Amino acid sequence: MATPKKIKSALISVFSKEGLAPIVRLLDEQGVKLYSTGGTQKFIENLGVVVEAVENITEYPSILDGRVKTLHPKVFGGLLARREEGHLAQLAEYDIPEIDLVIVDLYPFEETLAATDDEPTIIEKIDIGGISLIRAAAKNYRDVVVVPSRDEYQMIEQLLKENKGTTTLADRKELARRAFKVSSNYDVAIFNYFNEDSDDTVFKQSIHSSQPLRYGENPHQKGNFYGDFDAVFERLGGKPISYNNLVDIDAAVSLMAEFKSDNPTFAILKHTNACGIATRETVLKAWKAALAGDSVSAFGGILIANQTIDLATATEINKIFYEVLIAPEFTDEAKELLSKKKKRILLKIKDFYVSKKSFKTLLNGVIEQEMDLKTEVEEDFKIATNEAPTIAQIDDLLFANKCAKHLKSNTIVLAKNRQLIGMGCGQTSRVDALKQAITKAKHFGFELDGVVMASDAFFPFPDCVEIAWEAGVKAVIQPGGSVKDQLSIDFCNEKNIPMVMTGTRHFKH
Repeated sequence: MATPKKIKSALISVFSKEGLAPIVRLLDEQGVKLYSTGGTQKFIENLGVVVEAVENITEYPSILDGRVKTLHPKVFGGLLARREEGHLAQLAEYDIPEIDLVIVDLYPFEETLAATDDEPTIIEKIDIGGISLIRAAAKNYRDVVVVPSRDEYQMIEQLLKENKGTTTLADRKELARRAFKVSSNYDVAIFNYFNEDSDDTVFKQSIHSSQPLRYGENPHQKGNFYGDFDAVFERLGGKPISYNNLVDIDAAVSLMAEFKSDNPTFAILKHTNACGIATRETVLKAWKAALAGDSVSAFGGILIANQTIDLATATEINKIFYEVLIAPEFTDEAKELLSKKKKRILLKIKDFYVSKKSFKTLLNGVIEQEMDLKTEVEEDFKIATNEAPTIAQIDDLLFANKCAKHLKSNTIVLAKNRQLIGMGCGQTSRVDALKQAITKAKHFGFELDGVVMASDAFFPFPDCVEIAWEAGVKAVIQPGGSVKDQLSIDFCNEKNIPMVMTGTRHFKH
């Protein structure tokens, strides 16, 4: 069994100095010999702690504008040497000091990438020496302690306090694991930057943190979230977020991204599908109209608005049970009221961000695709019938088409006055989806005369437009593309129903 090892020497070379001072002072108190470079060396000296410049070991100055500081056999020999007779003899022969601890925090490549498009600036933030130190120390974890990022500062500080600078093999192996996680994420981020305009399609993601969930889709399944939830939301209250909550939240954000610049819009989702959506003059009116679309399914749903939730709206929302409420802002009075229900999740969204790509595990691999970011505008419409839609119908057709895009296929949407009044989704037959939409609309008391219909894909037969006309549909939007499109067009011409085609299918499996 490996015996605990005492840290006698340390090399510190970091970008972020935040949280470093207590570690440096503990190392100094415990008699650890310190080596450092550049700005980190000055930081340590300003703490009144003795530190030796790496240049004194290598007998080379920092060169090439700091690109080469630690890349030298006298540094990497001290890191990679196994603490056994043969290697130690070579260290002595070449006057190479042992290095027992390496503390590194890499140049912030991803942060720089997010902040600028200037290529020279981005390239200079590709860390070479730091990543090499991390990998070398991690490889030799049986003898060397590696602290690969500021996220591990707290861990090493605790080890120094509790164990007086002594680490176990388990401690070192855990830090090595974290080190290779840091290095792999760093390399992936750099690769994705260089691969952005390439035709080489490679599945690589840089994910720095994971959050264990209560469980997966069901209680017998484990679940984790890999991502930065706090970068998208500010949590204002509620119980821990579950796997199913996250799936629904993602669907809600993708849907509302379609309406983020529109007039006040509210949506209610259940199992990733919208059961109520409406755009109105105020958020309160939008909420009431969305709820009217399906007040039964709204129970336990995910609620999302594109504008501030005020007290009047919060008072109405508070009358029903919901899982999650999302908005870009809440008035203080609204937040105070909604926060009284301790289990209901309240989220302030920072940005309606939708990823450009989606990934899904499949068989023994992963499938990847571009996200469906196409949103049709009036200019995309091809009027297929003799009758053209009115201005009011065009407004509703655009609204209905957005809704259909975010419902599971096969789907049909019925809408009027920018309100979802009936939908059928996830059906094996488009006719069944239409019948479901009609039934739901009638169940909740809507008058169907004058509604518009949207379909996520083409009509292979005229049966859907026939059923829609009988129900009261007065305008239709669909992608087109069926070899039998003309049959649906002919029926619409016969009944003076305007039909527009977009040329874009929005399947959502």
